Amino acid sequence: MRVQHLIFLALFSFLAACSGKKVVDENLSERELYEQAQTDLNKSNYSSAIRKLQALESRYPFGRYAEQSQLELMYAHYKARDYEALNATADRFIRLHPQHENADYAYYMKGLSAFEQDRGILARFLPLDMTQRDPGATRDSYNEFARLINRFPNSQYAPDAKQRMIYARNLLADYEVHAARYYIKRKAYVAALNRGRYIVENFQGTPAVPDGLAIMVHSYRILGLDDLADDSLSTLKQNYPEHASLSKRGKKKAANDGFNPHYKETASRSWLNKASLGLLGKNKEQRSQQPPVRTQADKEMQRQLKEAQESLPKEVRKGK
Repeated sequence: MRVQHLIFLALFSFLAACSGKKVVDENLSERELYEQAQTDLNKSNYSSAIRKLQALESRYPFGRYAEQSQLELMYAHYKARDYEALNATADRFIRLHPQHENADYAYYMKGLSAFEQDRGILARFLPLDMTQRDPGATRDSYNEFARLINRFPNSQYAPDAKQRMIYARNLLADYEVHAARYYIKRKAYVAALNRGRYIVENFQGTPAVPDGLAIMVHSYRILGLDDLADDSLSTLKQNYPEHASLSKRGKKKAANDGFNPHYKETASRSWLNKASLGLLGKNKEQRSQQPPVRTQADKEMQRQLKEAQESLPKEVRKGK
């Protein structure tokens, strides 16, 4: 009986997939294809919009709506969570139209694609610790937003990209902290020391720096490098006197100079607080400075930017 059910479900899924791949009417004009695609986008029917925009691009590659259709196809792929197709579309647009007035949007979408891939569906709804995941997508997101800012420093998307880069950079730094602590548990103190030093040298300005210093102090002491440990501890005390590793009770004990290598972070300092610092999001004044909407493609880009910001967790929006 179960086998029959499985066969039925497989057949049903196959028929549903086949029925979903509707053929776009070949008699539709360029304008009709574009207008129908806009209607689908407005109704959130992204799969249908994608088919029509792809048909528009292939049938009229040099037409009036060719470039706009590629821009809006990125948006449709993003809403459909097809990030590979989004990247392919953005890469093709950048290759074909490197000087286009909306080329910055393609770079922004590539960064946003990696940003969303890193968060994933589960991370949207569950309190997952992002610092314990593979940072590959986070690094890709940071690099793509960096390319946008380097090439288009005055882009309307640059302020948002910079804030997302801060978010990504803090996540990368905290990932290094997580890795260093893992090495300490495994008694691989040289590896832990290298991670801590890497944080201090490469992630200045992030909340992970004092943790990096604490890891250096702990590792140096275990390795018997007391002078270097004292230098790191002095830096930690001078710059981050409230760090959890500096036990007030321990300061009365000359034996450990007030340093507690087994400190615990306060409950209020969640991974999301450390990663975001509340820097993501825009205020009304910043949004009012965006250029006026000119075309349907511009409307889609403005809507995309707003929805991308609103999709972030509340904890990482400015002022929340």
